[in-house]
Amino acid sequence: MTAVSLSTSTAAALRADAVVVAVAKGPKGLVLAPGAEAVDEAFEGRLAEVLTTVGATGAEGEAVKVPAPASLKAPLVLAVGLGEAAEDGYAAEALRAAAGVAARTLHGSKKAAFALPATDAASVEAVTLGALLGAYTFTACRSDNGKGDAKTPLAEIAITGSKRGDKAAKAAVERGTVVAEEMNRTRDLVNMPPNDLFPKSFAEIATTAGKELGVKVEVIDEKALIKGGFGGILGVGGGSERSPRLVKVAYTHPKAKASLAFIGKGITYDSGGISLKPAGHNETMKCDMAGAGAVFASVLAAAKLGLQVNVTGWLALAENMPSGSATRPGDVLRMYGGKTVEVLNTDAEGRLVLADAIVRAGEEKPDYIVDVATLTGAMMMALGSRTFGVMANDDAFRGTVTELAEASGEPAWAMPLPAHLRKGMDSTVADIANMGERMGGGLVAGLFLKEFVADGITWAHLDIAGPAFNEGAPFGYTPKGGTATAVRTLVALAEHAADGKL
Repeated sequence: MTAVSLSTSTAAALRADAVVVAVAKGPKGLVLAPGAEAVDEAFEGRLAEVLTTVGATGAEGEAVKVPAPASLKAPLVLAVGLGEAAEDGYAAEALRAAAGVAARTLHGSKKAAFALPATDAASVEAVTLGALLGAYTFTACRSDNGKGDAKTPLAEIAITGSKRGDKAAKAAVERGTVVAEEMNRTRDLVNMPPNDLFPKSFAEIATTAGKELGVKVEVIDEKALIKGGFGGILGVGGGSERSPRLVKVAYTHPKAKASLAFIGKGITYDSGGISLKPAGHNETMKCDMAGAGAVFASVLAAAKLGLQVNVTGWLALAENMPSGSATRPGDVLRMYGGKTVEVLNTDAEGRLVLADAIVRAGEEKPDYIVDVATLTGAMMMALGSRTFGVMANDDAFRGTVTELAEASGEPAWAMPLPAHLRKGMDSTVADIANMGERMGGGLVAGLFLKEFVADGITWAHLDIAGPAFNEGAPFGYTPKGGTATAVRTLVALAEHAADGKL
Protein backbone atom coordinates (compact mmCIF):
# COMPACT_ATOMS: atom_id res chain seq x y z
CA MET A 1 0.00 0.00 0.00
CA THR A 2 1.01 3.61 -0.47
CA ALA A 3 3.43 4.83 2.21
CA VAL A 4 2.66 8.01 4.18
CA SER A 5 5.21 10.02 6.12
CA LEU A 6 5.42 13.37 7.89
CA SER A 7 7.95 15.91 6.67
CA THR A 8 9.27 18.99 8.40
CA SER A 9 10.46 20.33 5.04
CA THR A 10 8.47 22.79 3.00
CA ALA A 11 6.76 21.63 -0.18
CA ALA A 12 9.25 23.66 -2.20
CA ALA A 13 12.21 21.76 -0.78
CA LEU A 14 10.97 18.21 -1.28
CA ARG A 15 11.95 16.16 -4.28
CA ALA A 16 8.79 14.60 -5.68
CA ASP A 17 6.86 13.97 -8.88
CA ALA A 18 4.25 16.50 -7.81
CA VAL A 19 3.33 18.98 -5.10
CA VAL A 20 -0.31 19.01 -4.03
CA VAL A 21 -1.94 22.20 -2.76
CA ALA A 22 -5.53 22.95 -1.87
CA VAL A 23 -7.69 25.78 -3.17
CA ALA A 24 -11.17 26.97 -2.35
CA LYS A 25 -13.97 29.18 -3.63
CA GLY A 26 -13.69 32.59 -2.01
CA PRO A 27 -16.17 35.50 -2.25
CA LYS A 28 -14.06 37.11 -4.97
CA GLY A 29 -12.74 34.01 -6.69
CA LEU A 30 -10.23 31.27 -6.09
CA VAL A 31 -8.18 31.38 -2.87
CA LEU A 32 -5.25 29.31 -1.67
CA ALA A 33 -5.78 27.17 1.41
CA PRO A 34 -3.20 27.15 4.23
CA GLY A 35 -0.19 25.00 3.44
CA ALA A 36 0.38 26.41 -0.04
CA GLU A 37 2.54 29.37 1.07
CA ALA A 38 5.91 27.98 -0.02
CA VAL A 39 4.52 26.94 -3.39
CA ASP A 40 2.90 30.33 -3.89
CA GLU A 41 6.23 31.99 -3.11
CA ALA A 42 7.85 29.93 -5.87
CA PHE A 43 5.22 31.38 -8.23
CA GLU A 44 6.14 34.87 -6.97
CA GLY A 45 2.76 35.18 -5.28
CA ARG A 46 0.81 34.47 -8.46
CA LEU A 47 -0.24 30.83 -7.94
CA ALA A 48 -3.94 31.68 -7.50
CA GLU A 49 -3.81 33.83 -10.64
CA VAL A 50 -2.13 31.07 -12.67
CA LEU A 51 -4.63 28.47 -11.52
CA THR A 52 -7.57 30.75 -12.29
CA THR A 53 -6.18 31.33 -15.77
CA VAL A 54 -6.27 27.59 -16.53
CA GLY A 55 -9.82 27.24 -15.22
CA ALA A 56 -9.50 26.31 -11.55
CA THR A 57 -12.41 27.42 -9.36
CA GLY A 58 -11.75 25.65 -6.05
CA ALA A 59 -14.88 23.53 -6.39
CA GLU A 60 -15.05 20.30 -4.42
CA GLY A 61 -13.65 17.38 -6.42
CA GLU A 62 -11.72 19.61 -8.84
CA ALA A 63 -8.12 18.75 -9.81
CA VAL A 64 -6.02 21.11 -11.91
CA LYS A 65 -2.38 20.62 -12.93
CA VAL A 66 0.15 23.32 -13.80
CA PRO A 67 3.90 23.08 -14.51
CA ALA A 68 6.07 24.03 -11.56
CA PRO A 69 8.66 26.84 -11.72
CA ALA A 70 12.35 25.95 -11.56
CA SER A 71 12.59 26.90 -7.89
CA LEU A 72 10.44 23.91 -6.92
CA LYS A 73 12.04 20.48 -6.73
CA ALA A 74 8.92 18.91 -8.23
CA PRO A 75 7.99 19.39 -11.92
CA LEU A 76 4.25 19.57 -11.33
CA VAL A 77 1.78 21.36 -9.06
CA LEU A 78 -1.63 19.78 -8.54
CA ALA A 79 -4.36 21.96 -7.05
CA VAL A 80 -7.37 20.18 -5.55
CA GLY A 81 -10.60 21.89 -4.60
CA LEU A 82 -12.06 22.06 -1.10
CA GLY A 83 -15.30 23.80 -1.98
CA GLU A 84 -16.34 26.95 -0.16
CA ALA A 85 -13.54 28.76 1.66
CA ALA A 86 -13.56 28.36 5.45
CA GLU A 87 -12.28 30.96 7.88
CA ASP A 88 -11.94 28.65 10.88
CA GLY A 89 -10.50 25.51 9.31
CA TYR A 90 -11.73 22.92 6.88
CA ALA A 91 -13.93 19.99 7.84
CA ALA A 92 -12.27 16.58 8.03
CA GLU A 93 -14.43 15.19 5.25
CA ALA A 94 -13.43 18.02 2.89
CA LEU A 95 -9.77 17.25 3.57
CA ARG A 96 -10.32 13.50 3.11
CA ALA A 97 -12.05 14.10 -0.21
CA ALA A 98 -9.40 16.52 -1.49
CA ALA A 99 -6.56 14.18 -0.51
CA GLY A 100 -8.40 11.32 -2.18
CA VAL A 101 -8.83 13.27 -5.41
CA ALA A 102 -5.12 14.09 -5.39
CA ALA A 103 -4.06 10.50 -4.85
CA ARG A 104 -6.42 9.24 -7.59
CA THR A 105 -5.16 11.89 -10.00
CA LEU A 106 -1.54 10.90 -9.34
CA HIS A 107 -1.94 7.18 -9.97
CA GLY A 108 1.25 6.00 -11.63
CA SER A 109 3.49 8.49 -9.80
CA LYS A 110 6.20 7.52 -7.35
CA LYS A 111 6.08 10.35 -4.79
CA ALA A 112 3.99 13.40 -4.00
CA ALA A 113 4.35 16.17 -1.43
CA PHE A 114 0.96 17.05 0.10
CA ALA A 115 0.97 20.72 1.16
CA LEU A 116 -2.62 20.69 2.42
CA PRO A 117 -4.09 22.48 5.46
CA ALA A 118 -3.15 19.73 7.90
CA THR A 119 -2.36 21.82 10.97
CA ASP A 120 -3.44 19.48 13.78
CA ALA A 121 -3.72 15.76 14.46
CA ALA A 122 -7.33 15.49 13.25
CA SER A 123 -6.55 17.10 9.90
CA VAL A 124 -3.36 15.03 9.50
CA GLU A 125 -5.41 11.88 10.02
CA ALA A 126 -8.03 13.09 7.54
CA VAL A 127 -5.40 13.72 4.86
CA THR A 128 -3.72 10.37 5.57
CA LEU A 129 -6.95 8.40 5.35
CA GLY A 130 -8.26 10.24 2.30
CA ALA A 131 -4.98 9.88 0.43
CA LEU A 132 -4.62 6.17 1.14
CA LEU A 133 -8.21 5.49 0.15
CA GLY A 134 -7.82 7.56 -2.99
CA ALA A 135 -4.64 5.73 -3.93
CA TYR A 136 -6.46 2.38 -3.88
CA THR A 137 -6.84 0.38 -7.04
CA PHE A 138 -7.87 -3.25 -7.56
CA THR A 139 -5.50 -5.04 -9.91
CA ALA A 140 -5.57 -8.65 -8.68
CA CYS A 141 -7.36 -9.88 -11.79
CA ARG A 142 -5.17 -8.07 -14.31
CA SER A 143 -2.61 -10.18 -16.15
CA ASP A 144 0.18 -7.72 -15.27
CA ASN A 145 -1.21 -7.03 -11.77
CA GLY A 146 -1.55 -3.39 -12.82
CA LYS A 147 2.19 -2.76 -13.03
CA GLY A 148 3.63 -0.18 -15.35
CA ASP A 149 0.53 1.81 -16.14
CA ALA A 150 -1.62 4.62 -14.78
CA LYS A 151 -3.51 2.20 -12.53
CA THR A 152 -0.44 1.73 -10.34
CA PRO A 153 -1.12 3.43 -7.00
CA LEU A 154 0.83 6.50 -5.96
CA ALA A 155 3.77 4.94 -4.11
CA GLU A 156 4.70 7.53 -1.48
CA ILE A 157 3.13 10.59 0.14
CA ALA A 158 4.93 13.12 2.31
CA ILE A 159 2.65 15.40 4.34
CA THR A 160 4.53 18.68 4.70
CA GLY A 161 4.53 21.28 7.45
CA SER A 162 4.91 18.94 10.43
CA LYS A 163 6.78 19.90 13.58
CA ARG A 164 9.71 17.72 14.60
CA GLY A 165 8.72 15.25 17.31
CA ASP A 166 4.97 15.84 16.95
CA LYS A 167 3.69 12.67 18.63
CA ALA A 168 0.03 13.52 18.05
CA ALA A 169 0.58 13.90 14.32
CA LYS A 170 2.52 10.63 14.20
CA ALA A 171 -0.30 8.83 16.03
CA ALA A 172 -2.78 10.37 13.60
CA VAL A 173 -0.88 8.97 10.62
CA GLU A 174 -0.75 5.56 12.30
CA ARG A 175 -4.51 5.46 12.99
CA GLY A 176 -5.34 6.75 9.52
CA THR A 177 -3.10 4.10 8.01
CA VAL A 178 -4.69 1.27 10.01
CA VAL A 179 -8.22 2.29 9.07
CA ALA A 180 -7.24 2.74 5.42
CA GLU A 181 -5.52 -0.66 5.33
CA GLU A 182 -8.63 -2.36 6.65
CA MET A 183 -10.97 -0.42 4.40
CA ASN A 184 -8.85 -1.36 1.41
CA ARG A 185 -8.87 -4.98 2.61
CA THR A 186 -12.67 -4.81 2.53
CA ARG A 187 -12.63 -3.26 -0.92
CA ASP A 188 -10.42 -6.09 -2.18
CA LEU A 189 -12.85 -8.67 -0.81
CA VAL A 190 -15.87 -6.94 -2.34
CA ASN A 191 -14.15 -6.55 -5.70
CA MET A 192 -12.98 -10.17 -5.87
CA PRO A 193 -14.91 -12.20 -8.43
CA PRO A 194 -17.29 -14.78 -6.93
CA ASN A 195 -15.40 -17.68 -8.51
CA ASP A 196 -12.44 -16.64 -6.30
CA LEU A 197 -14.30 -15.52 -3.17
CA PHE A 198 -16.82 -18.02 -1.81
CA PRO A 199 -17.61 -19.17 1.74
CA LYS A 200 -14.68 -21.58 2.08
CA SER A 201 -12.09 -19.23 0.58
CA PHE A 202 -13.39 -16.29 2.65
CA ALA A 203 -13.04 -18.44 5.77
CA GLU A 204 -9.47 -19.33 4.77
CA ILE A 205 -8.64 -15.65 4.27
CA ALA A 206 -10.02 -14.89 7.74
CA THR A 207 -8.02 -17.73 9.29
CA THR A 208 -4.78 -16.54 7.72
CA ALA A 209 -5.33 -12.92 8.83
CA GLY A 210 -6.24 -14.05 12.33
CA LYS A 211 -2.95 -15.94 12.70
CA GLU A 212 -1.01 -12.90 11.50
CA LEU A 213 -2.65 -10.54 14.00
CA GLY A 214 -3.22 -12.83 16.95
CA VAL A 215 -6.99 -12.79 16.51
CA LYS A 216 -8.87 -16.02 17.26
CA VAL A 217 -10.78 -17.41 14.29
CA GLU A 218 -13.28 -20.27 14.48
CA VAL A 219 -14.78 -21.70 11.28
CA ILE A 220 -18.12 -23.50 11.60
CA ASP A 221 -18.32 -25.63 8.46
CA GLU A 222 -21.32 -27.33 6.89
CA LYS A 223 -21.18 -30.40 9.12
CA ALA A 224 -21.04 -28.26 12.24
CA LEU A 225 -23.83 -26.02 10.91
CA ILE A 226 -26.03 -29.08 10.41
CA LYS A 227 -25.20 -30.41 13.86
CA GLY A 228 -25.89 -27.02 15.42
CA GLY A 229 -29.18 -26.48 13.62
CA PHE A 230 -28.29 -23.33 11.67
CA GLY A 231 -31.30 -23.61 9.38
CA GLY A 232 -31.10 -20.10 7.99
CA ILE A 233 -27.51 -20.29 6.75
CA LEU A 234 -27.99 -23.87 5.51
CA GLY A 235 -31.24 -22.98 3.77
CA VAL A 236 -29.69 -20.11 1.87
CA GLY A 237 -26.53 -22.02 0.98
CA GLY A 238 -28.29 -25.27 0.09
CA GLY A 239 -28.60 -24.50 -3.62
CA SER A 240 -24.88 -24.04 -4.18
CA GLU A 241 -22.13 -26.59 -4.71
CA ARG A 242 -20.04 -24.37 -2.42
CA SER A 243 -21.16 -25.06 1.14
CA PRO A 244 -21.80 -22.24 3.63
CA ARG A 245 -19.78 -21.22 6.65
CA LEU A 246 -20.22 -19.24 9.85
CA VAL A 247 -16.93 -17.66 10.87
CA LYS A 248 -16.23 -16.22 14.30
CA VAL A 249 -13.41 -13.66 14.49
CA ALA A 250 -12.69 -12.64 18.09
CA TYR A 251 -10.41 -9.92 19.44
CA THR A 252 -10.13 -9.61 23.21
CA HIS A 253 -8.28 -7.20 25.48
CA PRO A 254 -7.41 -7.99 29.12
CA LYS A 255 -8.61 -4.55 30.26
CA ALA A 256 -11.86 -4.57 28.29
CA LYS A 257 -14.94 -3.35 30.13
CA ALA A 258 -17.38 -3.75 27.25
CA SER A 259 -18.09 -6.35 24.60
CA LEU A 260 -19.40 -5.82 21.07
CA ALA A 261 -20.66 -8.36 18.55
CA PHE A 262 -20.56 -7.31 14.90
CA ILE A 263 -22.46 -9.49 12.45
CA GLY A 264 -21.95 -9.31 8.69
CA LYS A 265 -24.07 -10.56 5.85
CA GLY A 266 -21.70 -12.60 3.70
CA ILE A 267 -23.56 -13.68 0.57
CA THR A 268 -20.57 -14.15 -1.68
CA TYR A 269 -22.86 -14.26 -4.69
CA ASP A 270 -26.60 -13.64 -4.78
CA SER A 271 -28.51 -14.94 -7.77
CA GLY A 272 -31.76 -14.60 -5.84
CA GLY A 273 -32.05 -18.37 -5.60
CA ILE A 274 -35.29 -19.83 -6.96
CA SER A 275 -36.71 -16.29 -6.82
CA LEU A 276 -34.17 -15.45 -9.52
CA LYS A 277 -33.12 -11.85 -9.99
CA PRO A 278 -34.12 -10.31 -13.33
CA ALA A 279 -31.56 -9.61 -16.05
CA GLY A 280 -29.46 -6.56 -15.27
CA HIS A 281 -29.47 -7.15 -11.52
CA ASN A 282 -26.91 -9.96 -11.28
CA GLU A 283 -23.71 -8.34 -12.46
CA THR A 284 -22.75 -6.68 -9.18
CA MET A 285 -24.06 -9.34 -6.80
CA LYS A 286 -20.54 -10.29 -5.78
CA CYS A 287 -20.87 -7.27 -3.47
CA ASP A 288 -23.52 -8.93 -1.32
CA MET A 289 -20.83 -9.90 1.19
CA ALA A 290 -19.84 -6.28 1.86
CA GLY A 291 -21.28 -6.40 5.35
CA ALA A 292 -19.16 -9.41 6.28
CA GLY A 293 -16.13 -7.71 4.74
CA ALA A 294 -16.70 -4.60 6.85
CA VAL A 295 -17.17 -6.63 10.04
CA PHE A 296 -14.05 -8.70 9.38
CA ALA A 297 -11.94 -5.61 8.73
CA SER A 298 -13.26 -3.71 11.74
CA VAL A 299 -12.27 -6.52 14.12
CA LEU A 300 -8.77 -6.56 12.61
CA ALA A 301 -8.58 -2.77 12.94
CA ALA A 302 -9.54 -3.00 16.62
CA ALA A 303 -6.73 -5.52 17.11
CA LYS A 304 -4.16 -3.37 15.29
CA LEU A 305 -5.17 -0.33 17.33
CA GLY A 306 -5.06 -2.31 20.59
CA LEU A 307 -8.46 -1.03 21.71
CA GLN A 308 -9.47 -1.89 25.26
CA VAL A 309 -12.69 -3.62 24.24
CA ASN A 310 -13.75 -7.13 23.27
CA VAL A 311 -14.98 -7.29 19.68
CA THR A 312 -16.33 -10.43 18.05
CA GLY A 313 -17.18 -10.54 14.38
CA TRP A 314 -19.58 -13.11 12.96
CA LEU A 315 -19.36 -13.67 9.20
CA ALA A 316 -22.49 -15.42 7.91
CA LEU A 317 -21.21 -16.80 4.59
CA ALA A 318 -23.26 -18.48 1.88
CA GLU A 319 -23.75 -18.48 -1.87
CA ASN A 320 -27.40 -18.09 -2.91
CA MET A 321 -27.92 -20.19 -6.04
CA PRO A 322 -30.84 -21.93 -7.79
CA SER A 323 -30.67 -25.71 -8.12
CA GLY A 324 -32.57 -28.86 -7.25
CA SER A 325 -31.34 -28.58 -3.66
CA ALA A 326 -32.18 -24.89 -3.26
CA THR A 327 -34.72 -23.60 -0.76
CA ARG A 328 -38.11 -23.06 -2.44
CA PRO A 329 -40.66 -20.32 -1.82
CA GLY A 330 -43.04 -21.93 0.64
CA ASP A 331 -40.39 -23.93 2.49
CA VAL A 332 -40.15 -23.56 6.26
CA LEU A 333 -36.71 -23.30 7.84
CA ARG A 334 -35.98 -24.08 11.48
CA MET A 335 -33.50 -21.39 12.48
CA TYR A 336 -30.71 -21.62 15.01
CA GLY A 337 -32.43 -21.38 18.39
CA GLY A 338 -35.64 -23.07 17.18
CA LYS A 339 -37.73 -20.30 15.65
CA THR A 340 -39.35 -21.27 12.33
CA VAL A 341 -39.48 -19.09 9.22
CA GLU A 342 -41.67 -19.48 6.14
CA VAL A 343 -39.61 -18.47 3.11
CA LEU A 344 -41.85 -16.53 0.73
CA ASN A 345 -39.00 -15.11 -1.34
CA THR A 346 -35.58 -16.74 -1.60
CA ASP A 347 -34.09 -13.39 -2.62
CA ALA A 348 -34.78 -12.14 0.91
CA GLU A 349 -31.94 -14.36 2.02
CA GLY A 350 -29.68 -11.97 3.89
CA ARG A 351 -32.03 -11.71 6.83
CA LEU A 352 -32.02 -15.51 7.12
CA VAL A 353 -28.25 -15.89 7.50
CA LEU A 354 -28.11 -12.86 9.79
CA ALA A 355 -30.86 -14.25 12.02
CA ASP A 356 -28.88 -17.40 12.74
CA ALA A 357 -25.78 -15.36 13.51
CA ILE A 358 -27.66 -12.90 15.73
CA VAL A 359 -29.02 -15.72 17.88
CA ARG A 360 -25.60 -17.38 18.11
CA ALA A 361 -23.90 -14.09 18.99
CA GLY A 362 -26.52 -13.38 21.63
CA GLU A 363 -25.61 -16.59 23.47
CA GLU A 364 -22.32 -14.96 24.44
CA LYS A 365 -24.23 -12.06 26.02
CA PRO A 366 -22.38 -9.10 24.46
CA ASP A 367 -23.29 -5.62 25.60
CA TYR A 368 -24.16 -4.60 22.06
CA ILE A 369 -24.90 -6.30 18.75
CA VAL A 370 -24.56 -4.48 15.44
CA ASP A 371 -25.35 -6.20 12.16
CA VAL A 372 -24.22 -4.83 8.81
CA ALA A 373 -25.77 -5.89 5.52
CA THR A 374 -26.44 -4.98 1.92
CA LEU A 375 -29.96 -5.99 2.81
CA THR A 376 -32.69 -4.27 0.80
CA GLY A 377 -33.24 -2.40 -2.42
CA ALA A 378 -35.96 -0.57 -0.50
CA MET A 379 -33.30 1.21 1.57
CA MET A 380 -31.65 2.41 -1.62
CA MET A 381 -35.01 3.73 -2.80
CA ALA A 382 -35.38 5.60 0.49
CA LEU A 383 -31.86 6.98 0.98
CA GLY A 384 -30.11 6.77 -2.37
CA SER A 385 -26.69 5.36 -3.15
CA ARG A 386 -24.50 7.18 -0.62
CA THR A 387 -26.38 6.94 2.69
CA PHE A 388 -27.08 3.88 4.83
CA GLY A 389 -29.98 3.39 7.20
CA VAL A 390 -29.65 2.74 10.93
CA MET A 391 -32.34 0.91 12.90
CA ALA A 392 -32.19 -0.24 16.51
CA ASN A 393 -34.16 -1.54 19.46
CA ASP A 394 -32.92 1.43 21.51
CA ASP A 395 -33.38 5.03 20.37
CA ALA A 396 -30.32 6.36 22.19
CA PHE A 397 -28.07 3.69 20.69
CA ARG A 398 -29.49 4.32 17.23
CA GLY A 399 -28.65 7.99 17.67
CA THR A 400 -25.13 7.22 18.85
CA VAL A 401 -24.40 4.92 15.90
CA THR A 402 -25.78 7.48 13.44
CA GLU A 403 -23.74 10.31 14.96
CA LEU A 404 -20.54 8.25 14.95
CA ALA A 405 -21.11 7.32 11.32
CA GLU A 406 -21.58 10.94 10.29
CA ALA A 407 -18.56 12.07 12.32
CA SER A 408 -16.49 9.37 10.62
CA GLY A 409 -17.44 10.58 7.15
CA GLU A 410 -20.05 7.90 6.42
CA PRO A 411 -23.48 9.40 5.66
CA ALA A 412 -26.14 7.62 7.72
CA TRP A 413 -29.76 8.24 8.61
CA ALA A 414 -31.75 7.02 11.60
CA MET A 415 -34.75 4.94 10.51
CA PRO A 416 -37.76 3.75 12.55
CA LEU A 417 -39.05 0.25 13.23
CA PRO A 418 -42.83 0.82 13.06
CA ALA A 419 -44.60 -1.87 15.09
CA HIS A 420 -47.58 -2.02 12.71
CA LEU A 421 -45.38 -3.43 9.94
CA ARG A 422 -44.68 -6.56 11.98
CA LYS A 423 -48.13 -8.01 11.30
CA GLY A 424 -47.36 -8.30 7.60
CA MET A 425 -44.84 -11.03 8.41
CA ASP A 426 -47.40 -13.24 10.17
CA SER A 427 -47.35 -16.77 8.73
CA THR A 428 -50.11 -19.38 8.80
CA VAL A 429 -47.58 -22.22 8.97
CA ALA A 430 -44.53 -20.87 10.82
CA ASP A 431 -43.53 -18.44 13.55
CA ILE A 432 -42.76 -15.70 11.03
CA ALA A 433 -42.39 -15.19 7.27
CA ASN A 434 -39.31 -13.67 5.68
CA MET A 435 -41.42 -11.13 3.77
CA GLY A 436 -44.00 -8.56 4.78
CA GLU A 437 -45.49 -5.42 3.30
CA ARG A 438 -43.77 -4.19 0.13
CA MET A 439 -43.89 -0.55 1.16
CA GLY A 440 -41.30 0.11 3.83
CA GLY A 441 -39.45 -3.06 2.89
CA GLY A 442 -36.20 -1.92 4.49
CA LEU A 443 -37.99 -1.38 7.79
CA VAL A 444 -39.73 -4.74 7.49
CA ALA A 445 -36.32 -6.40 7.15
CA GLY A 446 -35.16 -4.61 10.30
CA LEU A 447 -38.24 -5.78 12.18
CA PHE A 448 -37.55 -9.36 11.06
CA LEU A 449 -34.02 -9.22 12.47
CA LYS A 450 -35.25 -7.67 15.71
CA GLU A 451 -37.26 -10.87 16.34
CA PHE A 452 -33.99 -12.77 16.79
CA VAL A 453 -32.26 -10.41 19.23
CA ALA A 454 -32.17 -11.80 22.76
CA ASP A 455 -33.90 -9.85 25.51
CA GLY A 456 -31.64 -7.40 27.29
CA ILE A 457 -29.18 -6.92 24.42
CA THR A 458 -28.94 -3.53 22.75
CA TRP A 459 -28.92 -3.98 18.97
CA ALA A 460 -28.55 -1.91 15.82
CA HIS A 461 -28.95 -2.79 12.16
CA LEU A 462 -27.05 -1.02 9.36
CA ASP A 463 -28.55 -1.46 5.89
CA ILE A 464 -25.66 -0.48 3.61
CA ALA A 465 -27.25 -1.59 0.33
CA GLY A 466 -26.78 1.82 -1.28
CA PRO A 467 -23.23 2.94 -0.49
CA ALA A 468 -21.46 -0.45 -0.28
CA PHE A 469 -20.75 -0.64 -4.02
CA ASN A 470 -20.19 2.35 -6.29
CA GLU A 471 -21.43 1.60 -9.79
CA GLY A 472 -20.76 5.14 -10.99
CA ALA A 473 -17.61 7.16 -11.56
CA PRO A 474 -15.03 7.56 -8.76
CA PHE A 475 -15.44 10.61 -6.52
CA GLY A 476 -13.34 11.99 -3.68
CA TYR A 477 -11.59 9.01 -2.12
CA THR A 478 -14.28 6.59 -3.31
CA PRO A 479 -13.38 4.30 -6.22
CA LYS A 480 -15.64 2.50 -8.62
CA GLY A 481 -16.60 -0.84 -7.05
CA GLY A 482 -16.30 -1.76 -3.39
CA THR A 483 -16.25 1.19 -0.99
CA ALA A 484 -15.77 -0.39 2.47
CA THR A 485 -18.78 1.43 3.88
CA ALA A 486 -19.36 0.89 7.62
CA VAL A 487 -15.75 0.06 8.57
CA ARG A 488 -15.16 3.55 9.97
CA THR A 489 -18.46 3.47 11.84
CA LEU A 490 -17.71 0.11 13.46
CA VAL A 491 -14.17 1.16 14.41
CA ALA A 492 -15.49 4.39 15.91
CA LEU A 493 -18.09 2.41 17.84
CA ALA A 494 -15.39 0.09 19.20
CA GLU A 495 -13.29 3.11 20.23
CA HIS A 496 -16.34 4.68 21.86
CA ALA A 497 -16.92 1.49 23.86
CA ALA A 498 -13.25 1.25 24.81
CA ASP A 499 -13.43 4.78 26.18
CA GLY A 500 -16.50 3.94 28.25
CA LYS A 501 -18.76 6.26 26.29
CA LEU A 502 -21.52 3.79 25.38
